[in-house]
Amino acid sequence: MMNNTDTSKLRFRVRFDYRGEGKQGKLFSRMREGEEIAEEVREQRAILLRNIPIQGVRVEDINTNGEVYMVSDEATGREIAYAPVEFTLEADTIEDVIPFLLRDEFRKVEVISPIEVLLDKHQVERIIYKINEELRTYRLYLEKRINNR
Repeated sequence: MMNNTDTSKLRFRVRFDYRGEGKQGKLFSRMREGEEIAEEVREQRAILLRNIPIQGVRVEDINTNGEVYMVSDEATGREIAYAPVEFTLEADTIEDVIPFLLRDEFRKVEVISPIEVLLDKHQVERIIYKINEELRTYRLYLEKRINNR
């Protein structure tokens, strides 16, 4: 059980799948190139997450050994490569981990510890506020990208 006075840390295992898409050309070379791009993106993001401090979050472990897999994009019909990576994180609060859980690459989260989390109404309000704040920031980012085309 975790509450305001509990000093135990939240531990999560979070999985991200990083996308890699090959350039136009022959199908086989495009698939292989997509796999290589996905692997490169995965490695770059793992290095960034390990080396850039994030307030309230510590990276305990990074597993980049997951098999690259291919998925057919329904909109374009093209094969897209995805390179999975699992991060084991320790967070001071649930709000600290929310930015990770709202990323496009996010696929799965497992709460490792504690087994039970008790939140009071103020903590729930802060979590909802943080989610809204992150979504607002992302929406503004998308609007800027669209307007700069």
